[in-house]
Amino acid sequence: MLKSVNLRDYMVVHPVTVKPDISVYDAMVIISDNKISGLCVIEDGDRLVGVLSEMDCLRAVLSAVYNKDGFGPVRDYMTSENLIVAHPGEDIVDVAQDMLRQNKRRRPVVEDGRLIGQITIRQLLKAVREFQGANVA
Repeated sequence: MLKSVNLRDYMVVHPVTVKPDISVYDAMVIISDNKISGLCVIEDGDRLVGVLSEMDCLRAVLSAVYNKDGFGPVRDYMTSENLIVAHPGEDIVDVAQDMLRQNKRRRPVVEDGRLIGQITIRQLLKAVREFQGANVA
């Protein structure tokens, strides 16, 4: 059985983060080295200011090739408007359904304006696996 339906029980507590002023190239290296599909972008006090996905990085690469210039900072390519976030007490099933509707692989988890975690498809699948394993016995 699921430990609970509380998102807090399944989120990644320390997601990989970057600051908005690092280069997209450096962010791509971090994404690749950590084998993740995106990053949370934070400023002072873990305040979430955006998210950077693999697709955002690809957009930056194509822009650099097309414009024959270097990679710009993360802030130029991250998604920062209309960010959809989750809160630790939300129901994991509701968040999963909304992520599916929004076609998003990850969702930052915010409390009191600060990034405290992230829920990803991988964690959602792990929760299902735990639930299913408990029902097989």
